[in-house]
Amino acid sequence: IIVDTLLGGETSKLIINFNQIFLGFGHPAVITVIEVLIISRALRNSGVVDLISRQVRPYTKNKIIHISSLSGIITLLSGFMNNVGALALMLPVTIKTAWEQKRSSSLLLMPIAFASILGGMMTMIGTPPNIIVANIRQEQYKKIITDALADSTSVSAQYLQNQNINIESFNPAPFGLFDFTPVGGIISIIGVLFISLIGWRLIPKGNQRNSKNK
Repeated sequence: IIVDTLLGGETSKLIINFNQIFLGFGHPAVITVIEVLIISRALRNSGVVDLISRQVRPYTKNKIIHISSLSGIITLLSGFMNNVGALALMLPVTIKTAWEQKRSSSLLLMPIAFASILGGMMTMIGTPPNIIVANIRQEQYKKIITDALADSTSVSAQYLQNQNINIESFNPAPFGLFDFTPVGGIISIIGVLFISLIGWRLIPKGNQRNSKNK
């Protein structure tokens, strides 16, 4: 009743079918994101943060290597878990290592934020848009096959013929886990190199104050 009132009642044109208001919560993308967030939380609670911190510590003395090591790790993590979850996982490591080297955390937080976004492009589960696109691909192929079966002279039938796809044996499927990797991986590598060598230098000097002066 409340939803009906807020949306203007039966005369509202905002929603065509009130029975499908919450249909989106059952979309595979939503379920996948929830599962990835659960995995991210499990990694945080399992002591992975301390393990990563110990492994990264030897590479934190040099500023460029410090930034590149953290950016590289969070890029890889973002490929297999939610961007926000990966960032949350690496925040304690970043701040801890910055404090140990008496280095401003601001100098590290911006690079890892961008690195987490870049890493999400590498796999299908790295970022929600990739999951949505993967499922749209399957839905579109199903529509093409349906149209082709209904009319053998349709554009859909011609497309399948040009692609040498057998309608009878073809099984529409979404993008696979690593189908985004050839493009996303190259962009991520170039992006991390830029962040490590040039990008951090563009951070305003006022935000790069040594942490011991704060």
